[in-house]
Amino acid sequence: MKKRVSFYVSRKNVLVWLAALALVASAIVRIAYFCGKGADATTVWLQIVLPVAGCLIYVFILLLGGQERFYRTSVPVFMLAIYYGIKVSLIPYSAMLGLTFVFWVAYLAIAACYMVTVSGHMRNNWLLVLLLAGALASLLYVHRTQLRAGDWSAVYAVAPDILFLLGGLCAVLAMQVHLDGAYHPTWGDRSDGRKLRSLDPMQIVANYIMPTRCESSNDIHDSVEITAMERYIREKRREGLSSFGVTHVFLAAYVRVVAKYPGLNRFLSGQQVYSRGDDIQFCMVVKTEMSTSANESITKLHLRPTDTSYDVYEKLKAGFEGIQGQKTGSSDFDKTAKALSLIPGVVFKFVVWLLRVMDYFGLIPKFLLEVSPFHASIFFTSMGSLGIPPIVHHLYNFGNMPVFVSFGCKRRANEVMADGTVVQRKYIDYSVNTDERIVDGFYYATALKYMKRLLQHPEQLDTPPEEVVHDVD
Repeated sequence: MKKRVSFYVSRKNVLVWLAALALVASAIVRIAYFCGKGADATTVWLQIVLPVAGCLIYVFILLLGGQERFYRTSVPVFMLAIYYGIKVSLIPYSAMLGLTFVFWVAYLAIAACYMVTVSGHMRNNWLLVLLLAGALASLLYVHRTQLRAGDWSAVYAVAPDILFLLGGLCAVLAMQVHLDGAYHPTWGDRSDGRKLRSLDPMQIVANYIMPTRCESSNDIHDSVEITAMERYIREKRREGLSSFGVTHVFLAAYVRVVAKYPGLNRFLSGQQVYSRGDDIQFCMVVKTEMSTSANESITKLHLRPTDTSYDVYEKLKAGFEGIQGQKTGSSDFDKTAKALSLIPGVVFKFVVWLLRVMDYFGLIPKFLLEVSPFHASIFFTSMGSLGIPPIVHHLYNFGNMPVFVSFGCKRRANEVMADGTVVQRKYIDYSVNTDERIVDGFYYATALKYMKRLLQHPEQLDTPPEEVVHDVD
């Protein structure tokens, strides 16, 4: 993965709090000044609301998202640049269109430099420090006469601009570079995934030609001989993993495949391909009890590529216990589904449409993504417990889940050996339905063959992988 510079600010840094204080003070002084002076509607919106909103949004992002999403402060910075451009356009000498244009270009250039820097495209912030310090010094120089003469009415009028430039300078001086070697979000990323920016053009074009998962899904049917798997399951149960079964082996094998072939942990939203990185989100329907009248719920687990079969067992056990034996409707998924079911039909169609639009642009809140069974890495369904062969389950157009695995009940098959003897063996059939837009067919084939080898030799799942491969940039 390509490494890039990632800036952040820490709330432990006193400069961050000085920046927040200066920006809040700028907003307060501006409101107080214009309340005493009076203003028409245009002035209120362009000279009060716009800069005040820019200052407060900056403070909000600075204090709440400065550690991971400091780059978002570019938005209020552009708001303040537009405010300054409008302000200079209203000055009498703005009749000189050439000079006004120069000011607009200068303000937007500073905002653009800010965005480029905090987005990590520049390896240090010294240019930004010089530009903001220069802008603050220029403002103080222009009003030097009033400051020396103690003309507080004039100082009162310019104080909001001085304060927000001072706040911006303090924030920039507080910027630090992440040195942990991990990936940190930037523009284009979602809360549930990192945008992949180095895909080949054909893959990008295909996402628009096949915009939905149903029309871009492929399915494969296969079977695995389970002599080694059954022996492995018996060993685990003797070790105390009482409910260890086929589901745990399949899931642990899939996790190990993702450790070697991370492309399987991608998803597609808004015609863009994203990677979930090391967060393998697994979903499965769970019956509250084994009866046809029992209610169903969804368990959603967060697995890691380094998880062993023991880790998978403990996490899956905790997920099942959180649903089975509990009062119906007590899980977060059940509560969310219940709340949505109370919405009238016509309004509910609009809500679903709105959620689709928000999902397209990556705007669905993280707490909703957490309970959504449609936003995950993979969904398992076990037909073995129902005593039927595996179905080919469809992929949902809503959400972004790219893989659906179904496996059936055990079956016996008589096979003729090379010496003419007949041997009876046990198999499990399974089907895998995939979204072909996240990786190509060769990648899927290679990964699925590796998964089958793991299912035939599950003892490899007892220890973490020797190496975890990370996805492309």
